[in-house]
Amino acid sequence: MNLCLPRRALARATATLALALAMATGTTGLLAGTEAHALPVTEGSFSFSGDEGDYISGGGSYAYTASQDRMNVSADTANKAVSVSVDGANGDWWTLDLAAPSGQVLKPGTYTGATRYPFNEGAEPGLSLSGNGRGCNQLTGTFTVSAVEFGPQGYVKKLDAAFEQHCEGGTPAARGEIHIENPAPPAELGLGLDIALNGTASSLNGKATFHGTVSCNKPVQVTVAGDVTQVKKRDLIRGSYSTSVSCTPGAPVAWTGTAVPTGSVPFQKGDVEVEGRATATDPDYGRAVTVSETVAVRLTRV
Repeated sequence: MNLCLPRRALARATATLALALAMATGTTGLLAGTEAHALPVTEGSFSFSGDEGDYISGGGSYAYTASQDRMNVSADTANKAVSVSVDGANGDWWTLDLAAPSGQVLKPGTYTGATRYPFNEGAEPGLSLSGNGRGCNQLTGTFTVSAVEFGPQGYVKKLDAAFEQHCEGGTPAARGEIHIENPAPPAELGLGLDIALNGTASSLNGKATFHGTVSCNKPVQVTVAGDVTQVKKRDLIRGSYSTSVSCTPGAPVAWTGTAVPTGSVPFQKGDVEVEGRATATDPDYGRAVTVSETVAVRLTRV
């Protein structure tokens, strides 16, 4: 079987590998675990140029706009660092990272003594401009944030900043500006879960069936799952259930789940403890949201 990539995708994949090898232990973008979720830039521009001898720019000038090129932006959930990626209509691709010193929030001001993000430490701000197969192993620089506004979960509403970066201790520099203006951040996903206080125990197969409703403030696919426990005489009866429903705002949506006993003793008429979890992914922030509820349910035999 032959696998073929589009020419531009293949070129970028090759350049990315070359950049990774050149930078050895390096990495770009926000660190894993910060739960960053990149979102498109609605209005914005990114431009930079470099001195002769600057490795990143090659001494050239570059300019991009959100209306002509693809731009994405994200921040970490602590609002410490911002990452901007640009895919130019001409095939260029760049990443710019700006980060406050450890323990600080990125805010308006001038940050001097910046070193390569995300390897900056302590009081050092973080900076990194890389792309088109080029990146610095070590760098020094400075950047000034004129304006920055965050929303929830790493949403970047506004960013105006200028930067200067020197690779490998050299004198030549790359200098640029980033301007981003996004709409007000969307609301975070809200979920509601209700477990009805009545259910059934099947005399045919020993399974227990439960039901309830879920609610949401934006359209999502919701998974309802949980565990069931019943004590009958000396028997501890356990089982679990899972189901999925499409939820739309406006009215609760019904769900039904069936638990299969893990042992040979069936679920029976009487009280059971039902623990439930409703989980969905926020489509705006790419974050899993979970709500839970534990109730006593009365089973009738059917």
